[in-house]
Amino acid sequence: MMLLKTIMVFGTTILTVIFFTPLGLISFILSIVGLKKQMSWMIYRIAQVWGRFIIFVAGCTMEVEGTENVPKSGGLCFVSNHVGYFDIVLLIAYAGRPFGFIAKKELAFLPLFNMWIYILGGLFIDRKSLRNALNTINRGVKRIQNGESMLIFPEGTRSKDRGLLPFKSGALKLATNALSPIVPIAISGSYEVFEKNMLVNKAHVRITFCPPINTAEMSAEDRRTKLSDKVHSTIGAALDKPSLTAPSNNENGD
Repeated sequence: MMLLKTIMVFGTTILTVIFFTPLGLISFILSIVGLKKQMSWMIYRIAQVWGRFIIFVAGCTMEVEGTENVPKSGGLCFVSNHVGYFDIVLLIAYAGRPFGFIAKKELAFLPLFNMWIYILGGLFIDRKSLRNALNTINRGVKRIQNGESMLIFPEGTRSKDRGLLPFKSGALKLATNALSPIVPIAISGSYEVFEKNMLVNKAHVRITFCPPINTAEMSAEDRRTKLSDKVHSTIGAALDKPSLTAPSNNENGD
């Protein structure tokens, strides 16, 4: 059963990406010719519908908290823990506003998905090249300063259910250089969706959007020495909070 579900979910993912791509391309072209703000929301709504449909097909039960903590407008940096591959799908579905994210350069060679990363405002980073990495970060900073939002995973890699990992040094530069609010995000359960046994499983997934942290109101010294620990502890506390709606083990199995 799990093998059949895995084939169905992956097949559905590919087919829906193909189906929505013409709409995404049209919206992207219109954004270039002067309708960027309107088309940004159109592209996001298309992606949001796609994300929620994939979550439904995967059979996940969702617990989403704190959506009222996400500012509806203005430059913003989402900072999330990174449990597994499914995290991006979850945040596209439930963040409530368009965002781009920093993706490793290898994803630029993944057909169709690479185009959608770009259409959604994603940036590809070459971590082996300091110059390229700095240019990518600066492009992200400019987007935030222009009122857009970006997502970063400061752990630098997927935790694969090992708990919240330490943040990489300088991981919050996107937010601190833009002096933007940070919305910490805590995700739990997404590792069980696929990576636990490399098959799609029913899983209870929880996303918590924590209250914003206003970096502009912090001193430069506090941004340098205290901000990373503050964001890390905020996400950690949200992860430690007991789930209110998680099903029992019997309900969670196939």
